[in-house]
Formats: sequence, C-alpha cells, structure tokens
Amino acid sequence: MRQRQQSKDTKAKLAPKEKISYEKQTDPALTLYANQSLNWLRQAEFLMSAPKLALCVEDTGYEIAFAGRSNAGKSSAINALTNQKQLARASKRPGRTQMINFFSLGNPDQRLVDLPGYGYAAVPEAMKLVWQKELENYLIHRQSLQGLVLLMDIRHPLQHFDLMMLEWAHSRHLFVHILLTKADKLNRGPANKTLLDVKQQLKKMKLDFSIQLFSSLNKIGLEELASVMGGRLNYTLDQPTEFDLDQIPEATDTDLEE
Repeated sequence: MRQRQQSKDTKAKLAPKEKISYEKQTDPALTLYANQSLNWLRQAEFLMSAPKLALCVEDTGYEIAFAGRSNAGKSSAINALTNQKQLARASKRPGRTQMINFFSLGNPDQRLVDLPGYGYAAVPEAMKLVWQKELENYLIHRQSLQGLVLLMDIRHPLQHFDLMMLEWAHSRHLFVHILLTKADKLNRGPANKTLLDVKQQLKKMKLDFSIQLFSSLNKIGLEELASVMGGRLNYTLDQPTEFDLDQIPEATDTDLEE
C-alpha cells in the first residue's frame, strides 16, 4: 500500500508543471472602449485659437486641456493621440504655443485644448506674465473644463511649475491625469521605477491623481490615455470598429526635439 502511494507521489512530482500567469488580464470591454475612443479622437479638427479667455469658443459642453512645460512633448502627444502629424504644431523651439488652441471631436461640444507651455519659453518676461494671467483666467473661470492632462518629461518629473499646477488643481477639486512623457528615453525598469516614485510622492502630498507612462514615438500608453479622455469627455460606445496602432505615423525629428 505504501509502495503504491509512493509511486503516485513520484508520478505527481514528475508530471509537467502548469505555468501560472501573473500577468494582469485586460477586460475585453475596456479594450473595446479604448480602441473606439482612439478612433473617435481621430476626428479631431482645429476649431480656433484665442489669445485670452474672453475670445475663447463658447463655454459649453466638455473639454480637456493639455498643460505642461514647453519641452514636455505636449504637441507630440496630441498629434499621436489624434493620429495627425500637424494638428498641434510641434516646433524645434519650445514655447511657440502662445494661444489657447481648441480642437473639436466630431462636434463643437467635445473638445481638446492645447494650453501655452510654461516655464521654458524664450520670450520677454512681460510676455510670460501675460500668458500666465490668461492661463489662470482660463483655469479658474472655464466652466466646460473637465480636467487636465498634465505632461512631464519622465527624466524631469515634478518640477516647480508642475507642483504648482497640481496643488492648484487639487484646491479646485479638478481632475488631473499625469503623463510621464518620452518614456522611450528610459529602459522599462528605470521607467517603471520613476512611475512608482512619482506615485509615492503624490501620495505623500495627498494628491489622488491618475498617472501613466507615455511615448509619442513608441506609442506607449495611447489606449490608456484614450480611455481617460473618452470617459471625461462623455464619449459613449459606438458600433464596433477596428483600430490599428501601426497606422499611427512615427514621430518626426521635429517632434523628438520638442
């Protein structure tokens, strides 16, 4: 009897082990929503530019604003998200976005907004003060503003102006989704470590904001960002459509130097 039991135990030990996968499974419904959101965002069209709040598009509907330092890759992120190389014009010279730029998404009541970059622009100090004032007016008084996508270069996160923006948004109970851009500049290990470090710093500051890695060059994080945008801009699922990430154009040299 004991010999038979030992034989069974030996067979069990020698049997091939089934591999256990610890990889996080993606909800098919979330994948569908992300893909359709990407397709929807491809409808983006330039609507208008405004030098100040009083001249902005009518304050109705929903809009998400992209903010960040002038060299954080803001224009490249918008172009990658919308699959359009020149929707938001990238420049070799950071700080060229001097107006509040609006883009419609199939209808004028769902919009993306490209805000002037802060902290780097090579313009006179008096002009920087004008930009800062109009930026403050927009962020304080714009009723259709649903939240911010705040971009930070993954190699230089949480700079002075970034922290000011985060604290200000928190005080106004405004939603913020943080993009750690240019994630392709780091290997996966260091990139994930930076992501974890920033998350921990936000937790210490008691700032409950979402955050992700992003690369316009390698298309890292496009689906995640599209899902966030869709949810905040009140996008609802349409009929199933196909979306191929390989269709998105590669970033140009101009984009990379932004």
